[in-house]
Amino acid sequence: MTGLVGCGAEEDPDAGTNGVGKLSAAKIQRKAQNAAKSADSLRLTGSVVSKGATYKLDMKLTEDGGSGEVRLKNRTFELLRVDGQLYLKADADFWASQGDSSQGGRGQGKPDSADELAADKLDGKYVKVPEGDPAYKQLSGFTDKGLLLDGLLTLHGTLSAGERGTADGKRTVEVSGDKGAGGTLHVSLEGTAYPLRLERAGGAGTLLLTDWDKDFVFRKPDASHTVDYGKQLPTS
Repeated sequence: MTGLVGCGAEEDPDAGTNGVGKLSAAKIQRKAQNAAKSADSLRLTGSVVSKGATYKLDMKLTEDGGSGEVRLKNRTFELLRVDGQLYLKADADFWASQGDSSQGGRGQGKPDSADELAADKLDGKYVKVPEGDPAYKQLSGFTDKGLLLDGLLTLHGTLSAGERGTADGKRTVEVSGDKGAGGTLHVSLEGTAYPLRLERAGGAGTLLLTDWDKDFVFRKPDASHTVDYGKQLPTS
């Protein structure tokens, strides 16, 4: 009889976990948000759709700065924020495209020989992005841990939880807003309840959040590899 009872018993999905799966959906989301806020660092990879544009990110973030790669369409550039200064590093093709409005640049047409010559001088250099430049607010957001997570980790609509899965090799519990339409967050059931995967509302991208509390160190680029345009970036 004992064997029959044992076979019929349901396995506890929270056995050996941190117990977060037993909480309400709202409490799970809050616990994940607090864990993320308290962490010193993380790595953020995946895609974000904003204003019709899809950005592919691979960023390492800390409380004081960030570093990594951003890809938009066929253009890739690197960002580095350290000691309050934001730097943009890209190849000559990227800078030449800034004069080509057909490629989403800030110029009025295809780059001419002068644009290309100027772009060659910026190839592989760290260009300082002045705080007053229109690009600063948008670009610095990709390197700001607090700003990014505040916007990303909020689900919309009626919350529900309970589905189990895996992310980053760890067991997770899912929290969804409006059955997924308002976004879905996968929260770790092992160790600290970090958010490990985010499916954004409205199909606006999927992100993996890994390497929590890793020791990332960002250093200022060498002066010989830095370009300073003063108060505004070149338009081409």
